[in-house]
Amino acid sequence: MAKNFAPLAQSIVAALGGVDNIAAVTHCMTRLRFVVVNAAQVDTAVLKSLTGVMGVVSNDTQCQVIIGNNVSQAYAEVQKLLPADVAAKEIASSNKKFSFKRIGAGILDALIGTMSPLIPAIIGGSMVKLLAMILEMSGVFTKADPTLVILNVIGDGAFFFLPVMVAASAAVKFKTNLSLAIAIAGVLVHPAFIDLMAKAAQGQKVEFIGLSVTAVKYTYTVIPALCMTWLLSYIERWVDRITPVVTKNFLKPMLIMLIAAPIAIVLIGPLGIWIGTGISAVVYTVHSYLGWLSVAIMGAAWPLLVMTGMHRVFTPTIIQTIAETGKEGMVMPSEIGANLSLGGSSLAVAWRTKNPELRQTALAAAASAIVAGISEPALYGVALRLKRPLIACLISGFICGAVAGIGGLASHSMASPGLFTSVQFFDPANPMSIVWVVGVMVLAVVVSFVTTLLLGFEDIPVDAPRTAQSKQSDAVPAASLAVKTP
Repeated sequence: MAKNFAPLAQSIVAALGGVDNIAAVTHCMTRLRFVVVNAAQVDTAVLKSLTGVMGVVSNDTQCQVIIGNNVSQAYAEVQKLLPADVAAKEIASSNKKFSFKRIGAGILDALIGTMSPLIPAIIGGSMVKLLAMILEMSGVFTKADPTLVILNVIGDGAFFFLPVMVAASAAVKFKTNLSLAIAIAGVLVHPAFIDLMAKAAQGQKVEFIGLSVTAVKYTYTVIPALCMTWLLSYIERWVDRITPVVTKNFLKPMLIMLIAAPIAIVLIGPLGIWIGTGISAVVYTVHSYLGWLSVAIMGAAWPLLVMTGMHRVFTPTIIQTIAETGKEGMVMPSEIGANLSLGGSSLAVAWRTKNPELRQTALAAAASAIVAGISEPALYGVALRLKRPLIACLISGFICGAVAGIGGLASHSMASPGLFTSVQFFDPANPMSIVWVVGVMVLAVVVSFVTTLLLGFEDIPVDAPRTAQSKQSDAVPAASLAVKTP
């Protein structure tokens, strides 16, 4: 892993086609996420060859560069190279053809681009709520103790005001007015509106200018605010065209509020709730029919979902399920085996490889996956790079997912499962849940470690470092360069 990120940032920007080819950049927990103007100018081969880059995922104008746990340092260096207004650049789309694939990619991009910046706040809130639960379980504080109440409020803040956070993040993504998006989302969580929705839920008729308002609880939701902000981006541009210049400072925002907020309350909000509820219903209906098998399948598929970024699709479902029921018993339990299997497989590679650089990378990746639950360094730096360890992880993920499903494990948070965050699976009403969690974690490391050694892998010779220059050697057949382990 590169320690000086300035040269790495310069190399990444150059491989992306230069500063002028970058329209926007942000980052999640392990990836730099670029929007490029012209995808043809991106040299993916050079990107992958850079020391410090664990992998590259490209899709249309999106290019994700996997850095690992130090991504924030790389991001800071990249930002120094870009114009201050790079995030405001518009990307020409007139030549883009309509296709269902493009629509699907656009929806996925909008969801990932909106949710990724919110993950730290959601994880932080989740862990504070877990701390409060542990303090109550251990008898340090009673349920009515003001300290415990305040801790729960701190932990719940990110969830209760999630629509506002989503609106703010989506406003940046869709390039619309940030303050207006927040203000309209604030309507959905306003105490008076919440009280009105509670009355509507009890059967009281609620209308707005003669239109019936559906009883909806918007706190803890994602999809309504996301859809609302997307629509706001179009409403703002339309209102801007029809309002006289002399009245724009007061008439434009007033019209936007009067148009967007009622549409959100009467149409978009309920529609978003139905969409979110429908997705959750499909996921957990499958779980109800397949039981532990659904967790096993998810455990095996999880590394593949991470590779494509599809794992973020489940974020709204997990948040909503935990908010409504207090726990989530399909997606999160499957991650235990998936994350720690990648860690165990990396340990096996570190044990067997004769390449000091690969051993160092594998050990760091194993620690990240096992201790913190951050699996992408192990996935891109080791498993995908060597291929057979990835197969071992899929096998181990299926086995451990099955065990987690049989044990009925469920998460009370959405922090990435690892050693330090395993407490989220402890059920106060079921002390045996601790045994099941520990058992799954140990099983994941052992099974993936042994399976990786049994399958073997093509070691990377010491005299063939992963540099841009060494990529020229890829023309030589791999069999003539690789050293196969027993």
